[in-house]
Amino acid sequence: MTQQGTVTVERMDGPAAERAEDAFRLVYAEAFAQPPYNETEDDVTATFRRFHSQTRRATFRAALARTGDGEPVGMAYGHSLGSDAEWWDRLTEPVPADMRREDGHRTLGLMELAVRAPWRGQGVARRLHEALIDGVEAERVLLNVHPDSKAASAAYRTWGYRKIGEARPWEGADLHNVMLLDLR
Repeated sequence: MTQQGTVTVERMDGPAAERAEDAFRLVYAEAFAQPPYNETEDDVTATFRRFHSQTRRATFRAALARTGDGEPVGMAYGHSLGSDAEWWDRLTEPVPADMRREDGHRTLGLMELAVRAPWRGQGVARRLHEALIDGVEAERVLLNVHPDSKAASAAYRTWGYRKIGEARPWEGADLHNVMLLDLR
């Protein structure tokens, strides 16, 4: 656990994240209801169906930020990509075979990172990201970000991510930027 001011960031494994699902859901629903995402309650429900299966993966990791009185303010989670990862198949332009090679340990897929509006601009997202990748054995981190989410895109670039392509992460999704962070 790390603490800055009144916000504490706790790293979690799958079972702990499952127990804290309500906090993850609260942050997600509030953050992604806003433009450019405009997610509905149905979208949130679908995300948390996936969350349940993701938390059961051996490589799942999460970070949750809370105020001193326990109010959830931010969250992040992800897991290693398996050899059958479809992430690379969703790119609009193919990447070299060596880049898309997965073995279940090479790449951490950052599935979600969000901070509720009142706590943005205070370094909470960076702290969540650092807690999530601290000690990870992966060579790199992969994520999708909506190109209209300017603050998130700028933060990822500041943290060392580079754009490697564009993808539609799910059927009917807007085009997202695919970004990669080399850890080694």
